[in-house]
Amino acid sequence: MKNLFIKGAISPEFIAISIAKHQSKKTIGAHNIFLGQVRADMVGENTVKAIEFSCYQEMAEKEMVALRETAFKKFNLTCMHIHHSIGEVKVGEICIFVFVSAPHRKNVYKATEYIVEQVKTNVPLFGKELFYSNTHQWKQNK
Repeated sequence: MKNLFIKGAISPEFIAISIAKHQSKKTIGAHNIFLGQVRADMVGENTVKAIEFSCYQEMAEKEMVALRETAFKKFNLTCMHIHHSIGEVKVGEICIFVFVSAPHRKNVYKATEYIVEQVKTNVPLFGKELFYSNTHQWKQNK
C-alpha cells in the first residue's frame, strides 16, 4: 500500500484520479466511496476551525495493511484504497478517503462500513481540534 497518509486535506482531484484509474478494470461491478469531512463542531463555547492529525506512522501502516488483508478476504474485494490526512485539515475539507471495488454491490457496502469503523477504532490516528479562540483539545472519536 502506498500513500496511506497524505499531508493536509485530500483534494477532489486526488479522489477523481483514483476513480478514473478504475475504468479500465473489467471485473469490477461496483464501487463504494466514503469521504470523511472536518465539521465545524461546537465544543462548549468554541467552534472547530480545523483538525491537526498525527499518528504513529509505522504502527498505523501495519494496522492498515492488516485491515486491508482482512477486508479483501472477508468481502471478496477487487480493489481497495484507504487514505488519511496527516497535518492540518480545515473545516469543510476531506480527511479520510476509503474507496472499495468488487464484482457485486453488496460487498462494497459492507466492506466500506467495516473499513471505516476499523480505522476509527484500531489505527493509532490522533486528531487535535483547533478552535477559532486559538485553543485546542484532543478529539474524541464518536
